[in-house]
Amino acid sequence: MRRIGLAVAILALLLCVGVVTLGGLVGSSGEKAGPDTPSVRSTGDGGPTDRADEEARARDLGVQLGTLPPGSDPVEVVRRVGPAVVTVLNRSQSGGSSFTSGSGTGFIISLDGDIVTNEHVVADGDRFSVVLQDGEEREAELLGADPIADLAVLRMTGDVPGVVPLGDSDALRPGERVLAIGSPLGTFTNTVTRGIISAVDRDFPGAGTYANLVQHDAAINPGNSGGPLVNLSGEVVGVNTLGVNETSGGQLAQGLFFAVPSNHVATVVEALVRDGRVVYPFIGIGYVVVDGQVAVEADLDVTRGVLVTGIVPGGPAERGGLREGDVVLAIGDLEIGGQTSFIEALEPLAPGDRVAVTVQRGDRRFDTELELVERPVDL
Repeated sequence: MRRIGLAVAILALLLCVGVVTLGGLVGSSGEKAGPDTPSVRSTGDGGPTDRADEEARARDLGVQLGTLPPGSDPVEVVRRVGPAVVTVLNRSQSGGSSFTSGSGTGFIISLDGDIVTNEHVVADGDRFSVVLQDGEEREAELLGADPIADLAVLRMTGDVPGVVPLGDSDALRPGERVLAIGSPLGTFTNTVTRGIISAVDRDFPGAGTYANLVQHDAAINPGNSGGPLVNLSGEVVGVNTLGVNETSGGQLAQGLFFAVPSNHVATVVEALVRDGRVVYPFIGIGYVVVDGQVAVEADLDVTRGVLVTGIVPGGPAERGGLREGDVVLAIGDLEIGGQTSFIEALEPLAPGDRVAVTVQRGDRRFDTELELVERPVDL
């Protein structure tokens, strides 16, 4: 299982793209590893403002939305999107005084002033503010944060200078051109870098939190956390979250940057704005994604699914008889592998649902039924 250990070691060396100032690291992208981390399950009614209503309100207020014709000039894309990009300041209290303990990037998604950023940008903050493109600073309230998806939503005060829409990350194709906009080092605000989509649906073995990511090569640095990855229609297709700059063996890496896909962002943001939290179904396993190399090193009879590397005591998996070394091949009717990841297979489900799970153990295949629970907040 050398590859599994190496992958986890690489995670420990991931570039944390929040800026460190005075108080040290503001969150750690590499510390998100843990048991199964499915996509969110939205509950109840409500959600983002209807697109047509948003466009009408924007016209009335003289605010431009980001959408442009596909393949637009990058200069025009930046001109349209730039006013919606902000620098997020995380402030802490100590001895009766307030200081900036870290910073990152965010982007405005609604005319109510809602701003998306990374959870690790706002972690442990006592109060928050945002700096607009023109240098004006505004106070902001934290509506909700989700460490599992590493996403958070703030709401700023005052008029909205710009709004950028979320695009369809499922439509992304390798080779497509994209732009990253952010505040590297917390100083060089609204810095633009360009690149291409390198791959989609990237998972980090051993770290379920960072799964189904968009890989790209538009340079990001400390301070870019929470900033938008934008297509040439001026739509956000991902939230820049982390980069890999060195392996556990000291081998340097270049151009390996990752973003949370916008379709997942939309679901999480909806729940955070509505409820201030996100509810996740939970099986109770740690896992790595099975591919050909993992299958050989772990001596498996299958080359797809997820290999169980840990069982949460008392969780659904333990009660259902799963063991370390098992391979989960399917959840319900959805086979894991190819077009459906473990996270995507869990996405339609909710805590309390009972679901059949197909398991490979050695040369034997069997089904077991699990009753899902809500994922504990401390995992």
